[in-house]
Amino acid sequence: MYPKAFQQLIDHFSSLPSIGPKMAERLVLYLFKQSPEKLDEFAKSLNAIHEIKTCQQCFNISQNNLCHICLDKNRDQTKICIIEEPLDLIPIERSQAYDGLYHVLGGTVEKNNDSLTINELLNYVENSEIKEVIIATNFTTEGDLTAMHLKRILNEFDVNVSRLARGLATGSDIEYADDMTLQSSLKNRERM
Repeated sequence: MYPKAFQQLIDHFSSLPSIGPKMAERLVLYLFKQSPEKLDEFAKSLNAIHEIKTCQQCFNISQNNLCHICLDKNRDQTKICIIEEPLDLIPIERSQAYDGLYHVLGGTVEKNNDSLTINELLNYVENSEIKEVIIATNFTTEGDLTAMHLKRILNEFDVNVSRLARGLATGSDIEYADDMTLQSSLKNRERM
């Protein structure tokens, strides 16, 4: 029905999370109507993703070996907030209720056991000044299992372990929480 290049773009877009075939068609049609300059700019931005790295300390998305948060010496170096994915960091930062460091697990215990950064987390906690670990996994079955697993293995360290308060609904993703709810959850976090 469509020319081959057009269909290939639709296929690529529809392979992305949360984008179905209809939305992919709309996106490709939108791009088709853009000026060559705008398409070139889009292509350059897409190609530049090869230059983006994973922070060597916290596993957040970064343009350098360390992300801007890990490089910021004004942040509280004694607190670390454990999150599942880099997208979870954005709403926590936007809430302005947290000023410590982060650690991105790369998923949950049940889903991605081999690729999780738990060993790196334990190494960092052991060799740093961390005094409090805040577990900010999502309030899902997998997130709760991950939180319990982390609590169990962090017991061997002399750190306070807390979890976001249940201002967030069970089954919700931190990524979609509003600022006020996150502020309340961080402020009222519970010791585990």
